[in-house]
Amino acid sequence: MFYNLPNILTISRIVVIPVIFLSIYIHSVVWSILAGVLFIMASITDYLDGYFARSRNQNSVFGRLLDPIADKLLVVSALVIIVANQLVTPLTYIPVIIIMCREVLVSGLREFLAEFHVGMPVTKLAKWKTGFQMTAIAMILLQQLPLIGSQVNVIGEWLLWIAGILTFITGYQYFDKCLDYIYTVENNRKNPVKQVEQEVKKIAVKVRKSVEKAVVKKTLRNKPAAKNTTAENSGSETVPAKAAAKKKNKSKSSRNSSKRTAVKKTVKASAAEKPAAETMSGATEA
Repeated sequence: MFYNLPNILTISRIVVIPVIFLSIYIHSVVWSILAGVLFIMASITDYLDGYFARSRNQNSVFGRLLDPIADKLLVVSALVIIVANQLVTPLTYIPVIIIMCREVLVSGLREFLAEFHVGMPVTKLAKWKTGFQMTAIAMILLQQLPLIGSQVNVIGEWLLWIAGILTFITGYQYFDKCLDYIYTVENNRKNPVKQVEQEVKKIAVKVRKSVEKAVVKKTLRNKPAAKNTTAENSGSETVPAKAAAKKKNKSKSSRNSSKRTAVKKTVKASAAEKPAAETMSGATEA
């Protein structure tokens, strides 16, 4: 999606650049204050577009491409305005040049490392540098504010020097990381065995991950099938078990009934034999 909120905020930073740049040709208090206010609003959108992209889950390739470009265009344009309108002392041109050179350096390093699919993550020190840099530029652009303009300009120049020092440090860190990567690549080319080992390790990691995923999928598929088979087995086992129990009960009841009939017959036979014996005994006595 090109027209989501984070991308619109990023595009707005580029849109306000020509309006801010007109302050080179329009020398008036109102226009300079307007340029400073627009720069502050554009700097705030630099934070808001990332916040909304994360909170709304609206990360896009277009946003990742345009966000650093918009930042660099905004900063470089503002620095050109500062130098062109001589809003700072000539000595303060030094951090301005350092910041502009660092932006070009980092862009070139990222473009070089992108060919090898290697990223260059933003460090915490670079984020601090961006904060000092944006605040300093905004204060310098607002130096024509009534009553407090001169004090704001002095503070802005000091902050710009701090931003220049941080810019130099972060630029050196990025360049050093790039040199380390180049050194490892050159060593691997000289020693092909290490390069093969690294490729084999990468392939082994990929294979292991794919095997783990396949095992997880298999287990998830087999769980409901196993439940169904156990239910079927339990159901099929209960039917013959019940039939066998019924047969056992029937055989037991038949045995008990036969025993009872046999007892009754013996009782009747004994009862019939008793009067016969008594008559025989009476006959003998007579």
